[in-house]
Amino acid sequence: MREIDTDVCVVGGGPAGLVLALLMLRSGARVTVVECARAHQRVVRGEILQPGAMELLDALDVLAGARARGAHEHHRFLVIEGERVLLEADYRLLPAPHDHLLSVVRSHLLDELLARCRRSPGFRYLPGRRAGALLRREGRIAGVIAEGPPGRCAVRARVVVGADGRFSRIRRLAGIGAGRADAFAQDVLWCTLVTPPEEPPVRDVRVYRTGGGPVLVYGSWPNRIQIGWTLPHRRYGHIAALGLDHVKERLARAVPRYATLIRDQIRTPADLGVLDVFSARAERWVADGLVLIGDAAHTHSPIGAQGINLAVQDAVVLHPLLARALADGDTSAGRLVEFERRRGPDIAAVMRMQTLQSRAILSQGAFTTRVRPRLARALRHTPIYRKILQRMAYGNPSIRIADAGVCGRT
Repeated sequence: MREIDTDVCVVGGGPAGLVLALLMLRSGARVTVVECARAHQRVVRGEILQPGAMELLDALDVLAGARARGAHEHHRFLVIEGERVLLEADYRLLPAPHDHLLSVVRSHLLDELLARCRRSPGFRYLPGRRAGALLRREGRIAGVIAEGPPGRCAVRARVVVGADGRFSRIRRLAGIGAGRADAFAQDVLWCTLVTPPEEPPVRDVRVYRTGGGPVLVYGSWPNRIQIGWTLPHRRYGHIAALGLDHVKERLARAVPRYATLIRDQIRTPADLGVLDVFSARAERWVADGLVLIGDAAHTHSPIGAQGINLAVQDAVVLHPLLARALADGDTSAGRLVEFERRRGPDIAAVMRMQTLQSRAILSQGAFTTRVRPRLARALRHTPIYRKILQRMAYGNPSIRIADAGVCGRT
């Protein structure tokens, strides 16, 4: 079995893992990334960047390259019922250059991050492997066994970072509970449609409120439309039992603008995907020699497009704490827990915000359809509107990339 010695072993090559890898490499650490997919082959629907993530990726000189590979700007986030706009978040009111949402193909962002990481001689990337076990030494986590078709590796590390998503294997191997909460009690049925080249791009992220459940629609590069139909939790099985044509007609009635594309392009059940929507916060984010970040530590609803934003910010917050811990030779839970102390309140605030957004999208009645739109229009002309928009776009505005610093090695 091949053996690798490194300072930081990051399990999971998504935005959180690769941003952290790049930051730690800049600080002089040796970093090995273990990623179960090969060539970014996973199908990932979430691809919208909030201005907060764009600002940080810009500071890392990553955003321009990812955009050049292919991206799509959105000006507003709208909640629509019939012909009426119930709620609107207009990102054009934010300061340039990050005065919009950005739909960027996930592989474009990851390819750019990976290219930056590979410039460092201290970087190793192990695709096509998953963490089969944790290595332990003197009661602490000291690396992982990486398994897969390319070969089996023992990656010995001073600290392991679990960035492997909401069903984190590292979290499970460490015996840390996921803390799942079905606060949203929803599933999302996803499909991707190809639009005709002559059709103008959709410049807004839209949620259509329908009797059959809200439907999210946004344009994706190069000429794609992403559609997410929100259903009660575990309800899709009952609908699917009525046949694919029934599902297509339900979806076509919900978004008639795309009815023809839905009927023509959804040909088999494989053209649809179901996302189990839930929120979660791991019972703890650290152990001796281990820290969890991104969805492995806290999982969120897709409402408000916060996933990549939070992943990137997690990496930026952890970076200086981890660099100092390595320099001091102390990666104990007592030292690493500072990350959860600092980041925990931000995550709790986002979860509260998403709960309010979910209620606004799903609620019914005269207040939602008549009173709230008038209040929202009046609010738009007050400082409160910009404050709410700023919070949605940036989260904690004080998060900034730290100086590179130096990581010590034993």
